[in-house]
Amino acid sequence: MRANPDKAYYQTLFARCGDVMQAIVHLPVPVIAKVQGIATAAGCQLVASCDLAVAARSARFAVSGINVGLFCSTPAVALSRNVASKRAMEMLLTGEFISAEQAAEWGLINRVAEDGALDAATDALIASICAKSAVAVRTGKAMFARQLAMPLDEAYAFAGKPWPAICWPRM
Repeated sequence: MRANPDKAYYQTLFARCGDVMQAIVHLPVPVIAKVQGIATAAGCQLVASCDLAVAARSARFAVSGINVGLFCSTPAVALSRNVASKRAMEMLLTGEFISAEQAAEWGLINRVAEDGALDAATDALIASICAKSAVAVRTGKAMFARQLAMPLDEAYAFAGKPWPAICWPRM
């Protein structure tokens, strides 16, 4: 980005980044981030855009554009939909790294695994989801994403509509 300080370059880059993040949200299957190392700026945005996230204990997260005179505007979109607004603003305005434990506490990730057990922890989460009805998982992901964008009353009305019978408990 520093090598291309052109407005058109930034607009294209941010649009592409937004497209990728939206594609993740619109995929019919859950997308799980497995984080080892550092997830900063668009990397942190990617984690926030995924449906679930597991991180190694040594992983770190930040939106550090502010440290070089940039506000991480596109990462702010995904971050603010996963982390409380004051926490998101703290990350966006300070550029400071948070630990995997903080990321879990703040809602950015779901689980923290020991560094040597990251694959096993992620595989266990995947197995748990794969053991469920694929139709219920797919339908539930779509329903969850849509209701998030609605006012509370509309979300309840939407969620209360009949879904395919397979998504309801069998009597």
